[in-house]
Amino acid sequence: MRLKEILKSDYVMSAIMLIVFAISVFGFWFGLRAGLRAEYPLCGVASESMDPTLKVGDLIVVHWLDPAEINAVQAPYGDIIVFYDPRYSRDPNQLIVHRAINKTYKGGIWYFSTKGDANPGPDYWEVPQDYLIGKVVSLRVPMICFITFLMRTPAGILVILPMLIVIFLDWIPLLKKQSES
Repeated sequence: MRLKEILKSDYVMSAIMLIVFAISVFGFWFGLRAGLRAEYPLCGVASESMDPTLKVGDLIVVHWLDPAEINAVQAPYGDIIVFYDPRYSRDPNQLIVHRAINKTYKGGIWYFSTKGDANPGPDYWEVPQDYLIGKVVSLRVPMICFITFLMRTPAGILVILPMLIVIFLDWIPLLKKQSES
């Protein structure tokens, strides 16, 4: 089989498109990280603690900001920040999105008091600046993160797995066709 025929095959074109897609996704992600200077530039809102400002399933854009520049006052004027849960050891699965309501400077480190807009009182912890991911910028995409939240549950796996099986089964005739040629 000549090179031209190989490159025209559906299997090779699908593989090339998959590689280009993967490179594009990684490029987009690392571009966002560099541009917004945040470790996690896109986050999903997972609880109702920030209602009505942010809703469960909203995709938020996070930008790194010098801790000294964060506006820490009561809602609706304080900045909404994303940070590692201080009860855990910087676990990326334990991020919190709450409003900074107060900040203090102790021993060369900024500490933030936080509160969810829907919560009756402030959080019982202080967030040190090294637990800070960044500030939520005013862009949010409603309900898009429900897809990612769904994929983390057994029910979500039951929805996603059949789709992947159908896609794989759709490729089998292409593979057989290529092997026969």
